[in-house]
Amino acid sequence: MKMDKNFKLIIEYDGTRYHGWQRQREDTTIQGEIEKALGVMTAQHIVLNGSGRTDAGVHAFGQTANFRCDTNLAPQIFQRGLNSLLPDDIVIRECRRVADGFHARFDVKSKIYHYTIFNHPVPAAISRQYAWSIRKRLDIEAMRHAVSYIIGSHDFKAFEGTGSPRAHTTRHVMAADIVEADNRWFTFRIEADGFLRFMVRNIVGTLVDVGLGKMLPTEFKQILKSKDRTQAGATAPAHGLCLMEVKY
Repeated sequence: MKMDKNFKLIIEYDGTRYHGWQRQREDTTIQGEIEKALGVMTAQHIVLNGSGRTDAGVHAFGQTANFRCDTNLAPQIFQRGLNSLLPDDIVIRECRRVADGFHARFDVKSKIYHYTIFNHPVPAAISRQYAWSIRKRLDIEAMRHAVSYIIGSHDFKAFEGTGSPRAHTTRHVMAADIVEADNRWFTFRIEADGFLRFMVRNIVGTLVDVGLGKMLPTEFKQILKSKDRTQAGATAPAHGLCLMEVKY
């Protein structure tokens, strides 16, 4: 006897050739590809609930989604079946059954994003799709100083992209830092209870202005307080951003 069950997926994907997470009528998306594969496996119309949208070109190591299905299939069967049907740049890292009330979007406590910068006069070839290449030397200490101002609860309207549906623009940042790998690779890491559209990329673009000496860390702080997007830096390229983890 079949039963209506709720399944949680943890998904890894290379967003290079996709028009973001959210299903679209004409363009190829992550959600659309997974829903199509679920339809093949179940012969049902499955709606996938993601933890949130990622934009075109953004990657994920730990995107989370859930779906409900009237099925006898075990979670491991879904995982193997989906991975056999999906393109190689989308992988189901985990599938498990969860409580009926679980919702991948509404139950989120926080998310962790990483943005990677390759800071060297000679650009990288192999990893160019996963990092923003900046040839002029960045002042990482100045950038770290600026990062300290975004920790805590703030109105991030100055770093919001246009056309973003939201009730308010205040978000709580639990942690943020810049980690150095080998004097060339730097990762901006941020964990918050939610993110505005383009928020991480706009923060990174402004931090890079600090690193290039175009503004002082204290000016970054004033931009945050201003709530004025026109004062902030350019939006950093999508391909350096990766959704690492969603916490519940």
